[in-house]
Amino acid sequence: MKEIKAFIKPNRIQRVIEALADSGFKSMTLSQAEGTGAFKAKGAKPSLDFHVTDSPVVKLELVCQNEEVQVAIETILRNGKTEEPGDGIIYIANIEDVFQIKTGESLKRYDL
Repeated sequence: MKEIKAFIKPNRIQRVIEALADSGFKSMTLSQAEGTGAFKAKGAKPSLDFHVTDSPVVKLELVCQNEEVQVAIETILRNGKTEEPGDGIIYIANIEDVFQIKTGESLKRYDL
């Protein structure tokens, strides 16, 4: 299993979510975040919480089977890309197991 973390421009997130759902990825987590890096968005401003200049981003997280990763990546790339610089980044990490809190049952063997 793999965990995908994608940092996406806020104005593209709805499109990415809908495309992922259409591709069978129904469960994901979204968080508002501040990103720093070489690119500064037009609306970048000093952070209220940190001593950096930031650009607003949305962090999308999902876990999927190994064989589903390429479809998820291609979907995010196709729908998250704009004509402007600083479209974001995608991280992929290995997941050893997943447990349901209510039952303690491992979900590793199920399609997520």
